[in-house]
Amino acid sequence: MNSQLPVLVVVIPLLIAPLIVLLRHPLAAWGLFTAAAASSFALSVACLILVDQHGLLQAFLGGWEPPFGIEYRVDHANALILCLVSGIALLVSPLALRSAADEISEPRLYLFYSCLTLCLTGLLGMAATGDAFNVFVFLEISSLSGYALIAMGRSRLALLASFRYLILGTIGGTFFLTGVGLLYAVTGTLNMADLADRMVPAYGSRVLVAAAAFIVIGLAIKIALFPLHAWLPGAYAEAPSLVTAFMAATSTKVAAYILLRFAATVIGPVVVFSALPIGELLGWLACIAMVAGSIAAIYQTDFKRLLAWSSLAQIGYIVLGISLGTAAGASAALTHMVNHGVIKCGLFIVAAVLIWRHGHAGISSFAGMPSRAPLLFAAFVIGALGLIGVPGTAGFISKWVLLEALIETAHWPAVVAVLVSSLLAVIYCWRIVEIAWFGTAPTSTQKATATATATAGDAHHSTRPLPAGAWISLGAASILVIYLGLHSDWLVELTTAAGSSLLGAQ
Repeated sequence: MNSQLPVLVVVIPLLIAPLIVLLRHPLAAWGLFTAAAASSFALSVACLILVDQHGLLQAFLGGWEPPFGIEYRVDHANALILCLVSGIALLVSPLALRSAADEISEPRLYLFYSCLTLCLTGLLGMAATGDAFNVFVFLEISSLSGYALIAMGRSRLALLASFRYLILGTIGGTFFLTGVGLLYAVTGTLNMADLADRMVPAYGSRVLVAAAAFIVIGLAIKIALFPLHAWLPGAYAEAPSLVTAFMAATSTKVAAYILLRFAATVIGPVVVFSALPIGELLGWLACIAMVAGSIAAIYQTDFKRLLAWSSLAQIGYIVLGISLGTAAGASAALTHMVNHGVIKCGLFIVAAVLIWRHGHAGISSFAGMPSRAPLLFAAFVIGALGLIGVPGTAGFISKWVLLEALIETAHWPAVVAVLVSSLLAVIYCWRIVEIAWFGTAPTSTQKATATATATAGDAHHSTRPLPAGAWISLGAASILVIYLGLHSDWLVELTTAAGSSLLGAQ
């Protein structure tokens, strides 16, 4: 079905980003970002409904049909990713009004919102486009804006984290572009659907093998798959809280979707999962990431850094599903992209509230929280239960679907890795619960000296009322974690349809 909806999803935030710079007004910038997120989300939902009713959506830029023109192509898989990215942007927008103003100086606020809107544009474009080179263009748009967003963190360590991400991200982008160039050399086209059709005669070509290796390594860096994850802990810990909540829920998920798309429909499962040991290698790295990330999280004293290492483990679950090379594995990966995105966004919103109240996100700030801030503690508990995978939460559904896919293919070591990682998640989440119930609430003097990045007024942060926008974002995220756990049939049906369309014959 021909439709311009996929183009509008990307074009609206792309046009709004420079408009924010022209207006240079913080409140107007927030309003425009919220409008971009809301319109993109509404259009993404419309795309998902149309795909479910009528099948594939296609849009040709400038009226040029592929392989000569750029095609926007939306099916069940990327329609779901479009909804995730735009939905997370809309979810964090109420929080942004006060959180961004608290952590970023007013003269830079309009630039912050412009970069955030550009990052949203890049992620949406990566998901919607059907052109391999266009994927790289949008990848760089999201990455460059992401580097700037991370650098706006409150401490000088944010600059170091941004620089590290810049170096590794550039390497990853270069690898990906090299791989795409090699695919073009083999097939003579950049349209992803056309690439898939022309790929079969190239099977066995050394150039194709090299292209697959370059693309997988480049995307593994962007996903932050172990051991190519060095940029992630610092970036998540030092970036402004709003940026971390948005990027942790979206950027690695979109990169993982691109890996799934290229492996399943562009390069093809014959090359990735049969001719080359790429699938097996990804599976082992994913298992190591699940366990190593969870172990590292246990030893963290900063809540944001703990969540960063937890994200490394959760990325392992997603890549493990992709590595199976089956429709069930693809479905499990897509399900966890959505569920973990919502869970981790909610937990990073909790971190944003901690910074608002205490001036830092050390886990010591949880002491006494059940009595001092019961609703905030309840939001943390809901997110933590989702990370662990307790029944009734979104995380349980993800792990259940993944375990079914693993058992179906008799990947027993991976089953053990999933269970061990979940047990380790219990340990690092319980540490915080223990501090909350049995720790001593810090005095005002301790609050002021708890972190080197705290400002002179941080001792009085806990007396400030929590902004209404933070409650809206926090409440919505918590409700979604429970809703996706109790009413997951529609999501599993969508991801099953997506997995079948990607790897139905496998």
